[in-house]
Amino acid sequence: MKILQVHNEYQHLGGEEAVVDAEYRMLNHYGHEVKQWIVKNSVLDDLGLVDKVKLSFQSTWSQDAYITLQQKIGDFRPDIVHVHNTIPLISASIYSACHDCNVPVVQTLHNYKFICPGSNLYRNESICEDCLGKSFTYPALINSCYRRNTISTIFAVQGLTFHRLRGTYENDIDAYIALTEFARQKFIQGGLPAEKVAVKPNFVNSDIRVGEHKGNYALFAGRLIPQKGVKTLLKAWHLLDNSIPLKVVGRGVLESLFHHDLPPGIEYLGAVPRHQVIKLMQNARLLIFPSEWYECFPMAIAEAFATGLPVIASNLGGMGEIIRDGKSGWHFQVGDPKDLARVVQSAWSDPVEIQRRGSLARHQYETDYSLEKNHQVLISIYQKAIDSWAKSKCRRIEGYRIQETGVNR
Repeated sequence: MKILQVHNEYQHLGGEEAVVDAEYRMLNHYGHEVKQWIVKNSVLDDLGLVDKVKLSFQSTWSQDAYITLQQKIGDFRPDIVHVHNTIPLISASIYSACHDCNVPVVQTLHNYKFICPGSNLYRNESICEDCLGKSFTYPALINSCYRRNTISTIFAVQGLTFHRLRGTYENDIDAYIALTEFARQKFIQGGLPAEKVAVKPNFVNSDIRVGEHKGNYALFAGRLIPQKGVKTLLKAWHLLDNSIPLKVVGRGVLESLFHHDLPPGIEYLGAVPRHQVIKLMQNARLLIFPSEWYECFPMAIAEAFATGLPVIASNLGGMGEIIRDGKSGWHFQVGDPKDLARVVQSAWSDPVEIQRRGSLARHQYETDYSLEKNHQVLISIYQKAIDSWAKSKCRRIEGYRIQETGVNR
């Protein structure tokens, strides 16, 4: 199969870029021909104010991107185009470019931007579904949800509204990939056609080995931002009866909290390269994941499972689906530092149970998040998208014939 991947990289590379790269290498591994069109947001650093305003308008519809993708389709002639992110440099115009070139499109839903202008269903440090299901997402305008910036939010709402009214999301995209069943249901609530939304989790490469987990510490690895439950984590560690060592990896707006008045046992390591994070996971006893928003599918959890590291996570959204309480980890009440401290203390005091759940975490990885399993699911989604596109094309041709002849045979 010939696949064209399309992705607009973020200025700060993260999980989406890791997924794009992993899928690219996986598809090549199984003999598919894959080409990429990747646009880098780093070019924004050199733009002046006028160019940035112009770009904001183009984020809704970029004729340049439309033409560029049509040229790439003409040169490569893919069987399918797989889109990961289009904002802000590519824009949703590319879906129409594919449609007009008679090539089916698959879109991975890495976040909630198709149903939430702020992209994460989270506002003021709590879950927010005020825009869910609304054709015109005015609550986002009232609250300046996109990057806490009124102008940016206006353009985000404008783009979402325009493409909903135009029917882009319903007609020009043949299949969507949600990362959990929970996320799938949210996207359906938000208006995406249920029959087009499939579930395929993220995955990690098979070269991650099971660790020995002999390090006497728990681990937090993620962005230091409010929705990751960082404040709940610190409060929980203040409440622990005994000092349980915790290594913290990451950067973010809450980084200053880790430079003074830390609870006993916490060691802040700052930003660490991915291969070193894997090594930390291979030696840790527990991964702490106290997130307080609807995570789509955190790569850190899949990587932890690959190393045989069980996870303590809040029982919220897709995390209740990914981390199986009593098997691959433990749940605690979201946003409750007392309950997190209770679960951490209980788990830490039972190394045999930690080892058992770690083995089950690795088994879950091999069963659900392995290279082979992911390839099977992805190709089946591609095929479904191709079939759906073919049926839609036949309906369009029949419709034109009826319109021209006035006869329905």
